[in-house]
Order: sequence, then structure tokens, then C-alpha cells
Amino acid sequence: MHSCTILKQAFLPLALASAIVASPYLAMAQTQSSPSTAAAAPFKFPQPPADNFTATAPSRATVEAFLKESWGYDPNRMWQVWAILKTPATGVSKVIVQVTQKNDPQHQVASATFLVTPDGKHLIANDLSILNFGEHPYAEDNQTLQQRANGPSRGGADKKLEIVEFADFQCPHCKATQPVIERLLSDFPQAHFVFENFPLVALHTEAYKAAAYSVCVAQEAGNDAFFKFADNVFAAQEGLTPDTSDATLGDAATKIGLNAAKVGACSYSDTAKSAVNASIKLGEDLNVDQTPMLFVNGRAIPVGEVASGQIPYDTLKQIVTYQFQLDAGQ
Repeated sequence: MHSCTILKQAFLPLALASAIVASPYLAMAQTQSSPSTAAAAPFKFPQPPADNFTATAPSRATVEAFLKESWGYDPNRMWQVWAILKTPATGVSKVIVQVTQKNDPQHQVASATFLVTPDGKHLIANDLSILNFGEHPYAEDNQTLQQRANGPSRGGADKKLEIVEFADFQCPHCKATQPVIERLLSDFPQAHFVFENFPLVALHTEAYKAAAYSVCVAQEAGNDAFFKFADNVFAAQEGLTPDTSDATLGDAATKIGLNAAKVGACSYSDTAKSAVNASIKLGEDLNVDQTPMLFVNGRAIPVGEVASGQIPYDTLKQIVTYQFQLDAGQ
């Protein structure tokens, strides 16, 4: 597991789960062998039978648009909508997609299957996770973040290119991910970056306190001070224990020139708690269930998988570039 999660089991592997990267929602199953094909020969999927399309919604165009936005960052990925079928449940459709890679000389074809809900706004993956669906599946979450992600920020002022991180100061995977965040912001200096507290209180006893301290630091000294404080807290993360957290957090505040006692008193205020609670509520409304979680113009990415090496950094960069380009053209 490469994230701190409120679930009892580890977050599903990227290729099977929320996949924002390899196959977020589409669980790949039943890989089928295609006839051997020379690497240079163009590959064509077989034509799907007409009776594979018995449902009136979603349309093939909608599914194609969804797949393009979700998978289009990878120029080697090829897919075909194989079927859109009625199910016994009124209004629920079953979608089957065939997927292969251009750079696979054997062109192994996998089937990805998911259900689309009657409102046409969500899909249900094989692992029963519920994810956004539609021609622009990330647009609603992007709008929510632009309106409500008001945490400490840096980078560009324009929210048209926005990266939002939900993190827990006591989560070791959040600490490990900070160099990835720094590298990403260096590669995308125009992006507006926002930090949102998401303390996993069921797992980390001192996470909420650390979040409240950070709110007070930002309120008293501004964004730059917040990010310096955050760096100090992550660096001293082992000190976030019931016996030593006050001293650890106070020391992090003192190192940036603030009065530790004043920040500590502020952390117990209703104002600080309200700010932390609002950030938690925002994450919950976006179905965040693990930290660290990154949103790129509304597109969720389990960025802890990048820090662990499960997702290459270049893939993350490719996704961010693609998402920004898509949204700039809309």
C-alpha cells in the first residue's frame, strides 16, 4: 500500500481501481490472444455486431468521449467500444470496451467492463467503486474545487490550471510524496497549487491537531509561512505522538519565526476547527478516501503510487500535460 487510507483494505492497484492512470475504473479481465502481427502492421479491431448495442444510453459517442478524456494521454493505447447493453436493472447499461497497445507486436486484447447508472453521470466498476462518467467526467469535481478549495496556495494565480493536494501531516506516504509535488510544480510553474488538509483521524491521533496548527500558521503569517511550516512538520513527523505532538508542532512554528504558544492556542479555536472541517468535508464530497490524493483540474490521481515508483513520474507528467491541454481547448 502506498497511501494512508480510511478503508480496512489497501487501495486497489491502479490498473484495477480508481485509475486515473492506467485504467481507473475499468477492470481489465480476460486478456485474449490475437493472431501474431508484425510490429509495423496496422492493427484493426474486429467490427462489433450490431446487436451488441441494445441500450439507448449512453451513446457510443459519449463512451468514446469519456475514454478519450480518461485514456487519451497515452498515445500507445487503442480501444474500441465493443458493446453497450441493456441490463435487467431499469436504466442501467453494461459497457464493454476492447483495449490494446499499439507498441505490442502481439496486440493482446483485453476486455474492460463497467456499468453506467441511469443518470448517466456515474459508472460502477468491477470492484464496485463508483466513479464519474460522461463526456467530461472531471468537470464537476473541477468546478467544486475551484469554488471550495481555499487552502494555502502557491504558483500561478489562474485557477484554469489547478492542482489540489489532499494530505495528512501524520501520513508517511504524504511525507514521501512531497518531493514528487515539488518536482511537479517545478515542471508546471503556471499551475495554481492548493493544499487541503485531510486528516485521517481514525488512523492518526495527531493529524487533526497538526491540521489545525497549519491553519493558524496560514492565517497569521500567510501562504509562504504555511508551506515552510508544512515542510518542518513532515521532516519531524515521527514526533507527532500524543506525548510529543505539541512540542513538535510548536517547534515547527518557532523555526519560521512564529510564537508557538500563540499558534497552539489558536489551534483549539472554533475558527481553526471550522477550517479543518471544511477541508475534510470537501474531500469527502469528492470521495477522497486516502492520502495523498492529487486532483488535476478535477481529475483524481493517487499520487502516492508515484512516490513509491508504481506509477512512473513521466506518466504523471503526461497526464497533467494532457489534462491541462484538454481543458485549455474547451
